[in-house]
Amino acid sequence: MLFDENYKTITSKSEGFYKEKGSKFLSFASHVTNEGEVKEILEKLRKEFHDARHVCFAYILGFDKSGFRMNDDGEPSGTGGRPIYGQLQSFDLTNTLVAVVRYFGGTKLGVSGLINAYKTATQDALNNAEIVTLKIYDVYEIIYPYSMMNDVMRILKEENLEQISSSFELECKIIFQVPKNSTNKIYEKFLRIESLKINYLKTI
Repeated sequence: MLFDENYKTITSKSEGFYKEKGSKFLSFASHVTNEGEVKEILEKLRKEFHDARHVCFAYILGFDKSGFRMNDDGEPSGTGGRPIYGQLQSFDLTNTLVAVVRYFGGTKLGVSGLINAYKTATQDALNNAEIVTLKIYDVYEIIYPYSMMNDVMRILKEENLEQISSSFELECKIIFQVPKNSTNKIYEKFLRIESLKINYLKTI
């Protein structure tokens, strides 16, 4: 199975709102890339809305969406974080956090009412967000002797590979990025070049 070489995320912050029986649900969507950023945003929201009853949230991280968490923050289990998470999945997003701040209006909404409220508030924030589809790239470094320069440059040109940096001193070194689904083909092409070393650096 090929790795999906694209992913969807939001570009910047967006907000949403939902009101039900006096309770107000303020939703905030943010682009995040790690748990440290998630923690920082949540701390700011809790400080800004210190008088709110609940701050429920969910996030998904990583190109493969392997990092995720949902939190009900005192609401009945499964009524806050899970519907937020469900909307992130519905929009097919990653590297995205949505937090929903609730001000209690004096009337209990019940389980189904809460699920609908958190879902709708999240939906509103994501509908207001700018969603982009980005390509996943693997970054590689190749090190090779000058005598192999023509062979290397031919592959770079044929495959239209984007160079990130290069240096030509005692030996030649080029760092380039390649779309995730083309990685194996490119890797094998470079391996055929005599005395060339190729190293995987990261995925971006």
